[in-house]
Amino acid sequence: MWRAQIEGVAAAHMTIAYDRRGFGETVAYEEAHSPVEDLLAVVDALAPGRPATLIACSQGGRIALDFAPRHPSRMASLVLIAPSISGAPEPVYPPEIKALTASLAAAEAVQDWDRVSAIKTHLWVDGPLQREGRISGEPRETFLKKNAAALRAPPTGATLDMAPAFPRLAEIVAPSLVIRGDLDFPHIQQRSRLLAATMPNGSGHELAGTAHLPSLERPQEVMRLIADFLARS
Repeated sequence: MWRAQIEGVAAAHMTIAYDRRGFGETVAYEEAHSPVEDLLAVVDALAPGRPATLIACSQGGRIALDFAPRHPSRMASLVLIAPSISGAPEPVYPPEIKALTASLAAAEAVQDWDRVSAIKTHLWVDGPLQREGRISGEPRETFLKKNAAALRAPPTGATLDMAPAFPRLAEIVAPSLVIRGDLDFPHIQQRSRLLAATMPNGSGHELAGTAHLPSLERPQEVMRLIADFLARS
């Protein structure tokens, strides 16, 4: 999902996208683990003792935000796209979205992974208040392929990262850019605006006509935003 952005900035920056446990091509075992420490191991392997820029979307954003107050010396800057935030208030969904999330929970309960994947694609790729199939072609196929693999992956075990980031957002002083799509979940848009306003050196950017995964839906525009931000940081 980061291929276009990597290709766009790799000439000027050492760049890597890594697969979390249970995603992509990782081989993981069911054991208690720390996603933050996994990320630190990647940073240590590539830039030992030096700060890095973290670029993350959705659940990856949650890990980056958990990482930032725990390892501030390793943070050069931060780009977040529609991030989850540990400890944030639970969302309140409008009726249309609540119906979709109820259908998703029912499909998950009976392990109907094809139905789960279809609903998640509607929610995250099309946008929860948009028509199903709004996005087609390569972005949709990429999401379906990667999500199907994640749904069928063996369990990876419980997380050891229990300290919530939400009360510590003001401690994240690294230059930060928070990108949001205006077709994403309403609570994610609100959370992204709050995050940009709370971090001392944060700024926000809205992408019109875009849902939860701009790096797939608008790859070149996201690449330019990241490249411009890195040039300023």
